[in-house]
Amino acid sequence: MGSGESLLVASSVVKQYGKVKALDNVSFEAIEGEAIALWGPNGAGKTTLLKAILGLIDFGGDVRISGSSVLREGKRVRSYIGYVPQEAVFYDWRVQTTMEFYARLKKVDRTRIPVLLDRLGLAEHVHKSVSTLSGGLKQRLALAVALLADPLVLLLDEPTASLDAHARRDYLSLLASLRREGKTIVFASHRLEELEALADRVLLLDQGRVVEVLTPETLRARYLSQHDMTLWVPEVQRAAALGYLEQEGLIVHLNGRGTVVVRVNDGQKMQPLQALAARGVTVLNFELERIQTWN
Repeated sequence: MGSGESLLVASSVVKQYGKVKALDNVSFEAIEGEAIALWGPNGAGKTTLLKAILGLIDFGGDVRISGSSVLREGKRVRSYIGYVPQEAVFYDWRVQTTMEFYARLKKVDRTRIPVLLDRLGLAEHVHKSVSTLSGGLKQRLALAVALLADPLVLLLDEPTASLDAHARRDYLSLLASLRREGKTIVFASHRLEELEALADRVLLLDQGRVVEVLTPETLRARYLSQHDMTLWVPEVQRAAALGYLEQEGLIVHLNGRGTVVVRVNDGQKMQPLQALAARGVTVLNFELERIQTWN
């Protein structure tokens, strides 16, 4: 982490929509090189807090970055921030053209473009249309755009939500390297792997309030002892697999892709695989994802 001086300070932030308090007296600080995760159920206030830091909404209280107020010095503060939305939308230009457009917009020297494209694994895609890129490459492009002005703070909203497992790992590795180099990162997330890869601290939000500040390890132990195990089973065996797993006393269903999803505790991870193998059901592949359980 950084020198210990607070780079980002949010003080008593309040945002109300009608009678609903989307943010209720939220305060926190982030030092240089620290990564703060915003965690909570849908509607907890994670995205609203990011919008407040960006200066996209009016709010009560104060947010300062490097001593400058979002409310009173918005233009300066925005120059300190790089923002990566959950799903970036671009014009259907070439990658190079897209980067040049944002470089002009941010008044950044174009010599940063090839450096960033190389750093983020986009150099070989520079002449491709953005529409032909995979989801992972589009997120890398969004990160490249966010880094053009070499911001002090990176804000990310569910940074890997639309990516497959391999692309998620690669993207998180990129973000972790930026954090090690001193970038301050604030990100909204619902994936434990993001927290474990990036976060120093986790702000647990619920109904617009910071309920608690935890380490990723404490969060996992307290809220994430269960997993959804997705099993790829041949179509002709799926109905039988459901029946066998229900006989084991497990909670199981078919998802929209026709794969079998079973809920397991930490100590049950092998049970579905062993039960199906014993009954001659073929498991072609499987994937585990921790789930949150709220008190």
